Amino acid sequence: MSLNPSPSNTSEAKRLFTDFDGPIMDVSERYFRVYQLCLDKVKQPDQVVTPLSKAEFWALKRSQVPEIEIAIKSGLLESGQSKTFAQLRREIVHTEPYFQYDCIIEGAIAALEKAQQAGVELAVMTMRRVRELEPVLEKYNLERFFPPSHRFCLSNDYIKTGDTKDKPKLMERAIATLSPVKYQWMVGDTEADIIAGKSFNVTTIGILSGIRDQTQLELHQPSLIHPNLMSAVEIVLNS
Repeated sequence: MSLNPSPSNTSEAKRLFTDFDGPIMDVSERYFRVYQLCLDKVKQPDQVVTPLSKAEFWALKRSQVPEIEIAIKSGLLESGQSKTFAQLRREIVHTEPYFQYDCIIEGAIAALEKAQQAGVELAVMTMRRVRELEPVLEKYNLERFFPPSHRFCLSNDYIKTGDTKDKPKLMERAIATLSPVKYQWMVGDTEADIIAGKSFNVTTIGILSGIRDQTQLELHQPSLIHPNLMSAVEIVLNS
């Protein structure tokens, strides 16, 4: 079935909002490739640097080590080079050439199928822009889970102010436009997801398949923390 099924008893209906990057898409390779590129561009031709392995790099990202510190750990100079590295990374990490490195997280599609088949209404809520989200939905046949009315993302010309400010605005729009349900959950891998859910009394589930580790998620006190989307879906179905 291509659209979200509607439970017969609306008062008992369940809705699951899910972030896109983290619960569904693995962005670690994109981030790592951009890290390598920026390191290569910023270092001097004869400068010796010490590139991190992907595992080392991703562990630092998940624990929210600042970009400048990652640059210094990689051998760039604290004065000038590390700041240039951080700025360059911000400029290109979300640009078109690098989205090709993203891939579906194992088990994510099965989790969405399980939720949909059980009658849970699905909606995606992401900081991606329309042009960054819709081609990926089509590529992986994810449109069957998220009809246009259940896609909450940034417009192509939206000027970002910060994830923790912008994501609650997406949740506000979702709550205002979707039909009321008795039970709602927000699943995501960052503090922005937790803040967005809490701002509108939506139960929050932090998951560990994305860009924050358990320590960082615990700081923002989600209702639950689970390993991945499938685990979160099982909680929703058993609630």
